[in-house]
Amino acid sequence: MVDVLVVGGGNAALCAALMAREAGASVLLLEAAPQEWRGGNSQHTRNLRCMHDAPQDVLIDAYPEEEYWQDLLKVTGGLTNEHLARLVIRESSTCRDWMRRHGVNFQPPLSGALHVARTNAFFMGGGKALVNAYYRSAEALGVKIRYNAPVDSLELEDGRFVAARIGQERIEARACVLAAGGFESNREWLREAWGQNERGEWPADNFLIRGTRFNMGVLLKFMLDAGADSIGDPSQSHCVAIDARAPLYDGGICTRIDCVSLGVVVNREAVRFYDEGEDFWPKRYAIWGRLTAMQPGQIAYSIIDAKAVGRFMPPVFPGVKADTLPELAEKLGLDPATFEQTIRQYNESCRVGKFDHTALDDCHTEGLTPAKTHWARPIDTAPFYGYALRPGITFTYLGLKVDDTAAVRFNDQPSDNLFVAGEMMAGNVLGKGYTAGVGMSIGTAFGRIAGTRAAAAARRQQLAGAQHEAA
Repeated sequence: MVDVLVVGGGNAALCAALMAREAGASVLLLEAAPQEWRGGNSQHTRNLRCMHDAPQDVLIDAYPEEEYWQDLLKVTGGLTNEHLARLVIRESSTCRDWMRRHGVNFQPPLSGALHVARTNAFFMGGGKALVNAYYRSAEALGVKIRYNAPVDSLELEDGRFVAARIGQERIEARACVLAAGGFESNREWLREAWGQNERGEWPADNFLIRGTRFNMGVLLKFMLDAGADSIGDPSQSHCVAIDARAPLYDGGICTRIDCVSLGVVVNREAVRFYDEGEDFWPKRYAIWGRLTAMQPGQIAYSIIDAKAVGRFMPPVFPGVKADTLPELAEKLGLDPATFEQTIRQYNESCRVGKFDHTALDDCHTEGLTPAKTHWARPIDTAPFYGYALRPGITFTYLGLKVDDTAAVRFNDQPSDNLFVAGEMMAGNVLGKGYTAGVGMSIGTAFGRIAGTRAAAAARRQQLAGAQHEAA
C-alpha cells in the first residue's frame, strides 16, 4: 500500500507529491491526461503573485502583505476567507527557494506595459517548463507517476479515505490529496451552472476553454455528492475575454486580448457596456470574460486605433484592420451608423490630460455612460483595429471547503487523511474575480500544505497499525 496518493497532475498536485515525498512518504501520482498533455492548466501559466517587503531576487520594490490583501479583497468583492487568503499571501513570500530546488527557474523582472514586475515572479519558460521541472524532480525522488489514469470515484468511510477507483481498478493509500481541477471542460455542467438567460440563450454554449480539456469535474462532483462541504458559486470562474478565433481547448495565454484598456469595447449592437479604464489590466482582465458572457450572443469587440499599437502584448491572431470606422464596422459585422455614433460620443467625451498607461492617469471621459475613468483618448487615428471577443474559461471556483490544514470537511468535521489543493478548493480564497498569478499562489501554498499533512497522516496510520499488530 502506498502512503500518499495524489490525484491530479498540475501545480498543486505536484507540490503535494514533492512535499509528501520529502517528508519520507511513498507517493503515487495519478494524472488523467496522457503524458504529452500533463500538467492541467498549470502548463498555461506564467507567473506567481508574491508578497515581499523589499526588493527580492526577481522582484522589484516591495509588495507588502496588506497591499496584496487589499488587491485580492477588491477583485473578489469581499467573497474570500481572509484567514486562508493571508495564509496564501504569506506562503507566496517564502516558496521560491523551494521551487528552485526542484528545478524551477525565474526570469529577470519584466518591464513595460504588464505592470507586474513588482508583484509577480515569472517562470523561465512559462508554466510548461515549471510542470516539466516538477515532474523531473518527482521522478528523481521516487514519486511513482501514472498517466491516462482518470479517477472516477473514491471509497470513503466516515470521512476517511480508503481507496480510489479507476473503473474497476482499486488503489489503496494511507492518505490522499485531491488536486484534480474544476469542471470547466464539462459543457453540460457549465450549462447547468449558467442556465438560460432572458434572451433564451444558453451562454455556456459560446464559451471557449483556455485550459485543459481533461478538467471534467468528475471527482469534484463525486465529492459533493458524497457530502463534502462545498464553497463557491458554480457560475463563478476565472473567465477572460479571449480572441473569438481561439481553439475550443488549450488556447492558453496567447489568445488573450490585452488592448481593452487602450480603446473601447462594444457588443454586437455596437454599444459600450463597461468602463474599460477602471484599473490596471492585470487587476481587471479576468472580469471581461464574464462581462462578455452577459452580452447578446456572448460576443464583444475590442476597438483601438493606431495610437495603441505597441503598447500591449500582441495576441496570436492579428486584429481586423480598416482605414475608416465604417469599414471596420462592416468587417466586424456591426451596424456602421450605431458604431460611428458610439465612437463619436466617446471621442467627444474624452478629456485628455497626461496619458500614461503605466499609471492611473488623468485621461477620462465626462458625461458618458458608462464612463471610461483612465486612459481615455479619442479613437481617431487610422488604421483602426477590432478584435472579436468570447468568454474564455480558465478554471471554475466551485470547490471543497477547507481550513488551514487543507483537510476535506464533512459536516464541518475535517477528515484526518483526505486533503485537497488547487482548483478544487480555490473558491475558499476566490469567491469571484481574479488578479494575475494568484491561482498559482493558491495551488502552491495549499499543495505544499496538503502534501505535508498527508505524509503526517500516513505516518500516524502506519504507526497505529504497527501498534495494533503489536498488541
